[in-house]
Amino acid sequence: MIEEHVILVNESDEQIGLMPKMEAHEKAVLHRAFSVFVFNDNNELMLQQRALDKYHSPGLWTNTCCSHQRDGETNIEAGKRRLQEEMGFVTELKESIAFIYKVPFDNGLTEHEYDHVLLGKFNNVPRINPEEVADWKWMLLEDVKEDIAKSPEQYTAWFKIIFQKFYENINLK
Repeated sequence: MIEEHVILVNESDEQIGLMPKMEAHEKAVLHRAFSVFVFNDNNELMLQQRALDKYHSPGLWTNTCCSHQRDGETNIEAGKRRLQEEMGFVTELKESIAFIYKVPFDNGLTEHEYDHVLLGKFNNVPRINPEEVADWKWMLLEDVKEDIAKSPEQYTAWFKIIFQKFYENINLK
């Protein structure tokens, strides 16, 4: 299996190179990423619980899916690809906001990402990939915000940052 590469970017999101994914996380190099937020008609957000054997943040709750763009792939193409791989469905996506964050993990890896937030709609049951996702659920944004405040240790770092700083940008209303 060929190791996945991430797109290295500068603080203006201009591509400056490629690097193996694990090396980028070991060296804390800024790279492009995306986070997909899918809502249903009741304006509930589809959350996923990361698989228990993920290399970081295993078992934590987070947005519908997230990953890294491949070289030559648009944010939307990447979001649709990963949505299919993790959650077993594809839907139309639109770009929302983008931001840079840097979070070190206990295992020595660091997420230093230029994260593009993508929004979509879906009203059915996903077919989760158990290698990627342990569980899923629908939650109202207000309930997610309250639960993060009450139990922040149950959520991924990037998801908490998005909720803290960009809450108004992820509401599809």
